[in-house]
Amino acid sequence: QVQLVESGGGLVQPGGSLRLSCAASGSIFSMYTMGWYRQAPGKPREFVAAITSGGSTSCADSVKGRFTISRDNAKNTVYLQMNSLKPEDTAVYYCSALYGIQRYWGQGTQVTVSS
Repeated sequence: QVQLVESGGGLVQPGGSLRLSCAASGSIFSMYTMGWYRQAPGKPREFVAAITSGGSTSCADSVKGRFTISRDNAKNTVYLQMNSLKPEDTAVYYCSALYGIQRYWGQGTQVTVSS
């Protein structure tokens, strides 16, 4: 069982930045593919970004060039740096850990982009 705890959400003005963090329990964090997903009110959960155990990254077209995912295996933590935020980025952001066929989710952190 993997426990994931997100932090760093909040209220930010359009054009601003936030960095989300996700701390994971367990001793094999470095072997997980870590990801960020988000869910806006009334919409399905959608993929934002992912990073593999080897450090390869991918992200949704909607955030390309604005969001960056990274990981620190020594701290069992994955980050999502979000720049140039837009109102449409408003959502609950969830951290995900994937190992084989097992996927784990955090509880989510709210990000609100509004003036």
